[in-house]
Order: sequence, then C-alpha cells, then structure tokens
Amino acid sequence: MSKAGAITRRTFLIGSAAVAGGVVFGAYLVRRSLPNPLLKDLQAGQAAITPFVKITPQGITLIVPRADIGQGIASMQAYLIAEELDIDPHTVHLDPGQPDAAYFNGSIAGDSTPFALTDQGFVAVTAREVMGQIAKLSASQFTGGSSSTADLNVTLRLAGATARETLKEAVVRRTGFARSELKTADGVVLLPDGQRIAYTELAGEAALLEPVSDVVLRPPTEWRLLGKPFQRTDILAKSTGQQIYGIDVRLEGMVHATVRRNPGIGGAVVRFDAAVARAMRGVRAVVPVEGGVGVLADNTWRAFRAAQAVDIEWAKPEYPATSSEMWKVLEASQVPDRRNSRLRDTGDVDAALKTAEPTRVVTAEYRTPFLAHAALEPLSATVLYAKDHVDIWTATQIPHVVRDWAAEMTGLDPSQVTLHVLPAGGSFGRRLDADYVRPVIELAMSLPGTPVKMTLSREEDMIHDFPRPLHLARCQGTVSDGRVEAMVLDSISPSLVASWFGRVFIVPPGPDVMLVWGAFDQPYAIPNYQVSGFAAPPLVPVGAWRSPGACSNSFFHESFLDELIHTAGADALQERLRLIDHDDSRRVLQAAAQMCQWKGSVIGDKRGRGVAFSYTHGVPVAEVVDVTLTDSGIRIDDVWVAADCGQVFDPVNAEAQITGSVVWALGHAMNCELTYADHAPLQTNYHQFQGMRLPQTPRIHVRLLGQATKVRGLGEPGSAPTAPALANAIFAATGKRLRRMPFNSEVDFV
Repeated sequence: MSKAGAITRRTFLIGSAAVAGGVVFGAYLVRRSLPNPLLKDLQAGQAAITPFVKITPQGITLIVPRADIGQGIASMQAYLIAEELDIDPHTVHLDPGQPDAAYFNGSIAGDSTPFALTDQGFVAVTAREVMGQIAKLSASQFTGGSSSTADLNVTLRLAGATARETLKEAVVRRTGFARSELKTADGVVLLPDGQRIAYTELAGEAALLEPVSDVVLRPPTEWRLLGKPFQRTDILAKSTGQQIYGIDVRLEGMVHATVRRNPGIGGAVVRFDAAVARAMRGVRAVVPVEGGVGVLADNTWRAFRAAQAVDIEWAKPEYPATSSEMWKVLEASQVPDRRNSRLRDTGDVDAALKTAEPTRVVTAEYRTPFLAHAALEPLSATVLYAKDHVDIWTATQIPHVVRDWAAEMTGLDPSQVTLHVLPAGGSFGRRLDADYVRPVIELAMSLPGTPVKMTLSREEDMIHDFPRPLHLARCQGTVSDGRVEAMVLDSISPSLVASWFGRVFIVPPGPDVMLVWGAFDQPYAIPNYQVSGFAAPPLVPVGAWRSPGACSNSFFHESFLDELIHTAGADALQERLRLIDHDDSRRVLQAAAQMCQWKGSVIGDKRGRGVAFSYTHGVPVAEVVDVTLTDSGIRIDDVWVAADCGQVFDPVNAEAQITGSVVWALGHAMNCELTYADHAPLQTNYHQFQGMRLPQTPRIHVRLLGQATKVRGLGEPGSAPTAPALANAIFAATGKRLRRMPFNSEVDFV
C-alpha cells in the first residue's frame, strides 16, 4: 500500500477509536445498555418487554424501526420477532416507533470503513466495531445500505425470545410451575395441566418483572416461520389498495400545498410575483419558503397549477450550468491534490505497465451519468403544527434527522415532535434525504392548528432530486501468457459522502469509500492491482442511489476486466475464477456457470453471453446475461444470478429482491440519464427517463447459496453486476465495446 493510503486508513482508525473508546465519551457509554423508549408512556397493565415488544390487554405491538420502502423490511422485522415469540405476525400491530437511540444502525456504520468486507483482519474488524459504537453513541437510525436484516436479525430474535421467556416467568410467579415446564404457541402460554393463558392476560404481571436475559435462540431446524416461503404482512393491503402511504394521508380540515424551488439546487429567490397565482380558484396563500415559494390551496392540483403561475426570478447556484461543463470538471480532476484514497495497491503497477509489450497493454475510459431516483410515489409530507407540539406524517429513511430538523425549525424540544413514519412507494435512496419535509414545516408554521399536506409534482421531484453522481473511470492494464497481470483503475467523481453527510449529519473522518466502493474491495488476486479515488469539486448536490458507488464502479471494474481477459485470449468466466481468492465468491461464480451451462461468451450466430461479478454489501453476486442481436436491436434473453447472503429468512422475498434489482439495473443501464442545462436536469418525467418495459424483460433465474457465515441484505447487491454483464454480452454478440451509459446512445434495444 502507498504511504498516503496507509496514513489515511490509520488516521481514520485511530481517530475513530479515540472517539468511541472513551477519550471523548467515556468507555462506559459504549458498554451501557440503551434505555427502553417504550417505558416512557407506558400505562398501568401494559408491558414493554425490550424496545421492540409491547403487550397490553388489548393486543400485541411489535416495533419495526427500519423503514419499509417497498423492500418488505417491515414484514421481515415482524417475522424475526414472531419466530421466537410464537405469534402470528399477521395478527399483531406493527409500529415503526419514534426515533430513538435504541434503534441505531451499527451495521451500516461498520460497513462504511475503508476496508474490504472480505478483510477479516484485526484492524478491519476493530474499525467496524468502532464505527458501530459511534453509531450507537450518536443515535444514528438509518435504513439503507441493505443493512436492516444484517443489523437486526439477532437483535429482533432475541427481543422475541426475551419477551417469550418473560411472559413465561409471569406464569411461573402466578402458578408455581417451573419455566422449563411451560411452552408457548400462537400467543399463549401452555401449562402442563392444559391451561392456556394468553399473552395479553399477562401484560400487567410481566410489566412488574425484569426482562429475562438468559435466553437461547432456536436453531434453524426448529424454526416454524423463518426460512420457509411465507406471506408478507403487507401483501393483502397492497393487493387490495388499502395500504396507506405518505401520499395517502387525509386529516380533518387539511390544507393542500406544494412548493416550487430554484431549479438550481442551493440557489436563492431574487424576486417573485404571485398576483396571478393568488387570484386562481382554490388558492389560499402563496408564501416564501427556503429556496422558493409555497402554495396553499384546497386541493393538490390547484396548488400545482398556481405554483407554475408564480413569476419567479432565480439566483444562479454555484455549480456549472451544463453537463458538458461538469464532464470537463471531472476530466481535469485526475490530479495528485484531488486524490482522496488509494485503498488497493498490490504489486508494482508502474513496472508492469512499463515493461509490457505495447500489444499487451489495454487503456480505456468509462463514464456513467447522473441518475434520478424517480420512485413511483412522489415526495410528500403532512405537518400539524401547534405552539407546543408538532406532528409529521411522511415516509423517511432517516427519522431521527426529520425529528431533529423539525425541533430546530420550530424551536421545540425533540420530545415535542411526533413522527408518524409511513410506508414508501419506493425510494432507492432518495428518502435518505429529508429536504422535502422542511418546506412543509415552514408552511404549517404559518397556519398553526391546521394540517398542511405538501405534495411535490413529478417534475419538482426530479428537478430537486439529489441524483447519483456523475462518474468517470480511467483504466490501464496488462496481460501476459493468457493471464491478467496488472490492472489500474482511477475512479473520479464528486464526493457522495461529503455531499450527503454534509446535509444530514456530519462528514465522517477518513477517505470517501463510496468513490471506489465496488472496485477497491473486489476479491481478485491480480498480481499488480491499484485502485484510486479522486474527489472532483462539488457539482450538483448528490445522494445515495441504489448500491451507491458500486452502481458505477462495478460497471467500470468488470467491464475493463473483461477487456483485459479478452485481450489475453482467456475465457471470461474461467479467468475470473482463477483470479478470485475468496471462497464464497468462487462458489457464486461456479454456481452461475452451472446454472447457464457456461461454454464461453459466444453462444451462436449474433448471440452473446456476458459475465460479471461484484462483492457489495458483504454479498458476492455473479450474473450471466444472454443477448441476441436482431434486425430491430439487442434483445435480452436470459439473466442468471447466483448470490450468497448467508442464512435466507424469507426465500420468496429474497428472490424478489434479486429479480427487482436486475430489472432496475437493466432499465437504467439501457435508457436513463439526467443531463443538465441552465443548472437543472432536462429529464423531468418518466417519458424522458424510461425504465425497462415488460416486453423487454428477460427470463431471470436466481439461486441463493446460503453458505456464507454472516447474514446480509439483498436490496442492492443484485444491481451492481448487471450493467457490466449486459455490456459484456453485447460485446460478445456484436464486437462493440460499450464504455458509457446509457447504452441506448450507441445501440438499440428491442
């Protein structure tokens, strides 16, 4: 490793350890148990057994603090508790709870360290533990990074087991039977004499007990629910149109609103004239908000129309006005003082490049564009403000940030903010920001006692998105004797970490791992191997997008590796297998080869097969894509996916997550980009930002190996290798190497 890279990593580790280890906070804060927030408002006869289980005479409530943005995590959390608590998760109430330190996410913090997740050495493991403790101390309650199941699977099962054993202990105190003589099933305690005592009957007695701590989790062989196909708790409501999303909130006396903000994010308002808008039917008021104007009306459509009627002069933001100017910034940023990290530096790449025969040296440049999140449900929030309290209804992945911002804006204490977190109709990382809540708080403060529901138009939603960053990679490599010998990848992009963390939290110490995530951390034993990240100056403020960093870097890495393998004359899959030095990763590649009966990249006349591998979020994924060149363009025929996330708790939803990731990634690789003019994106609705269509969707075959030792999530890992597998397949079928997205700029798709 280079000296600069080593210092960066060491500084990060030592600084973080000092904070979490006691220099600032005191070691006891790290070790202590966090208070149970459910005890604050507990009434007589109610029991809050751990922060996740509340039992009253009227029923059972499970706290499911990770936000459901369509990935099914509310249901998964309920099933994890229910497995040990012996209840039917469809018969209880699920509540996301209020933001609290007890619901911190330690996994996502640990995974953000500048170490490959395959690195299980002392320094790497210690760094992850330190970051997890910092998340605990800072009460960071995030949903993201495919971390929810990984972070909570043990915690929630222990919560269920603790509640079960505490309820049994209440029966022990009532009847004198030994706890070992008692059994549980379907929400009741079963006594040896045939009596059945419902959990709800035991709430008052359980509330008087200290939760039982000597619990042992059941082995998978004894599971009743987990590991088997089961129905999600939200499937009936979603199938019958009864699911209430953030956009569905209806409150008595509610006023509808929208906002129109500067298309150049961060730009101010010079002046506005709302005379025409104020005279329109149904319009109640037009008022200034941060960065723009807000309209209050008697329905959303009238608010939308009035907002467009306001004559506004905008100030210019600080970033360049056009896409071409932004690309020039990236092109000029591969310079020493912009190098943010060199987290992979094996062998001697300079010597390898210098001594290789010219015909054995490969050079390439890759590009990926800005991309919007464009979730189906437009952003919305409803706020009821009073001088001593504020209620907020919205879908968010960062509830603690929404609560704290609301308290700051209103001058209230965080305890005076009640947050009603609702399911989201998609997010893909967009709801890891909460900018859309701020203007409705401003509007609600102008109407104390009146609920104000703000909805963004689709156009406003996309214009004010914090998109996936613009990304550029420059690559060099060498081959010799049919093998890959050297690979250099310089990844250049504005810093996602500086942009996103700078808005919602604090920028963490150390390098921006997202600049090189999906490249530096791949388990290939290439003899001479270097990956560097260059942080370009800030452009459009950017945000997390499904598999951040890796969604571009996997394309760069696996496409360029494919170029090297082709130049070497080796087999695309077999050479990857030779290079990979990680058992779980080798198994998924072998599984993918078996699934598709791999015999090479060319599979017939005008037919090609591409393979790509990615290790992200702790999950190795191998994908093979088959395409056919038809008279009308490229047809995608089949996609084979092998992945290993460890123990699979919900096989149906796990396969759905992989399948959805593939469709998502294919559509964006084929068709989507945001291009900028006058500081704003030109693509503002789905007709300009098209996903994959149903007739284009290939057959998708999924195999989950379940052999990895650590449980991981599947919301994002399946998306990272999809684009390079498709690009590599198109090369095999046509001989055309695609080095920039979207691919439809160079080829047509059927």
